[in-house]
This record gives sequence, C-alpha cells and structure tokens, in this order.
Amino acid sequence: MKLLIVNNLSSGLRDGAIYDFMRAFSRDGDEICVRCTSGCTDLADFLCDAEDFDAVVAAGGDGTVATAAYLLAETGIPLLPFPAGTANLLALNLVSPAEPHALAKLMRESRLMDFDIGEIELSDGSRRGFTMIAGAGYDATIMQGAEASKKLLGPMAYFTSAFANPSPQFSKIALTIDGESVDTQGVGVLVVNFSKLQFDISVVHENMPRDGMFDIVVMNTHDAVGLIPALLSCMLDRGGEFPTRPGSLQVYRGREVTVEATPPLAVQYDGEVTGSTTPFTARMLPEAARFVVSEECLKLYDEESAEPLRLDD
Repeated sequence: MKLLIVNNLSSGLRDGAIYDFMRAFSRDGDEICVRCTSGCTDLADFLCDAEDFDAVVAAGGDGTVATAAYLLAETGIPLLPFPAGTANLLALNLVSPAEPHALAKLMRESRLMDFDIGEIELSDGSRRGFTMIAGAGYDATIMQGAEASKKLLGPMAYFTSAFANPSPQFSKIALTIDGESVDTQGVGVLVVNFSKLQFDISVVHENMPRDGMFDIVVMNTHDAVGLIPALLSCMLDRGGEFPTRPGSLQVYRGREVTVEATPPLAVQYDGEVTGSTTPFTARMLPEAARFVVSEECLKLYDEESAEPLRLDD
C-alpha cells in the first residue's frame, strides 16, 4: 500500500505516535511518504499529488484534519484522521481508536464512508473547510482563551476558558438560512455538522453528518450562566431522553447560512481561531469527504453493508 502522511508537528503533545503507527503499519512492498509542517507550510502543497497514493493520513488536531478533508473534497481519495491534537473530536464522532497500532489495523482494513463537510467563507472572502462545527461568538472566545493552556490541560483547557469568560459579547444576530431571514440575538452561533463534543456531550439531539444539512444553533442568552440549563440537557442526552433543548438554544436547519452580528462576533472553525469577525457564510458539501473508519462507525451511521476499499498489499 502507498500512503501519504501529512504530519502537523505543532499539534497536541507531539508524542511521536504517528511514527509508532508507521512501524505498526509497514509491510513488505509498502511505501510511506511523510510530509511535516509546523504550521508554516501550506497543506495544499503537500496534497497536490495525493491522487498518486492509495490513501492519505492526516496527523494533527481537528483543524489539520478539516483542512486535509477540504482539500481532498469530492476526489474520492480516502483520508484517515490520525488524532494527534488536543480534543480530537472528529475521531470521537467517527468512533475511531486513538492507539497507533489499532489505527494501523484500521488503515489496513480500509473501510470507507463518505461524510458531509462544511465550507466557511470569511469576511475577507477566504474559504476554509470544517468537519465539526464553525461558529461565532462565545465558542470562538473559548477557543482563543484555551490556546495558551491546551498543551498543559488538554481538553480541560476549553472548560477553564469558559469559566474565565462568564460575560461574553451579546449581539443582535441576523441569519440568512437557505434564502430565509431570521432575526435573533444572543452570545453566539454554532453551525453544526458532527455534533458530539468532549465528554460525550452532544450540541443537538441527533448526530447526522450524512444528511446534507447543518444544525444552526443560536445561544440565545445574555451571559454564560444562561447556558447552564442547555449544558445540563446536552450532558444528559446520551440515550435519546431529551429530544429538545431549553429556550436558551434556538435550533434551525439548512444547507447554507450567512451569519451577521451587531456588534461583530469573533469566528472559529473546528477549534481554529480565524482572527476574523462576522459576517461569515457556511455552505454544506454533501458527502464530500471519504474517511477510513471503524466497523463501529459503519454500524453507528447505518452502513453495515458498506464494502471496504480493496487495495493491493
């Protein structure tokens, strides 16, 4: 098998797990090409010849994987998300293992499934891809506040940042969802594809990243305290007992959404702080990413009959 590995050296704890993966995966006749970045080299340069490989492995955090998935969108090239970041939420949603030897086995088995991803267009006209969640407001503030302590605290850095920012910016928010206008207000907006966050918390009731639609969630409260009932509901909703969310969360659905806010709100996607503010537009790219997944993932998303990719060893 011929693999291309793009390795983000600045992601997570830099524990070298990707090299353990390579040792566990390698067999006679295999070819593995590793291209490393510390954030300066554009991943587009690394993936320009991706079609010459059987599959791509993206080693890094959710932002690294999202960028690779966006660059490979609609090409049919298989992508294995290798969880080497702080939160690794995509791997959680795909029910992927974290251990390098298990991931090597997953890559060798090469079960595939196509998933929706999103495209976000920022106020300067630039476009990025996201797999999990793009948003503006309180979530971006949390991401920015967590940057300094992620390597030390891991996922807990996000909760620490949330508690340190109890009074986020409150704004008037104008949404345009598939051409329809919605006027509301609150401390933030989430555009959700995969919905499961750390500690098995789901932003919305159903996790449907293959239906061609976003869940658009407005945090309709004046402060962080007002989100506590919604957070408790999300934490308890693990077996389908809480199909609705409290009034502090307004949920809409659509394929394309433009978010405007007064005053403007900071924007993030998949944990990457953009340095940009609203407005932004998010567009759905239906089943544009082809991921290498576990058998549990096939069952979770009702694709038990999906055929594994057949590659020559």
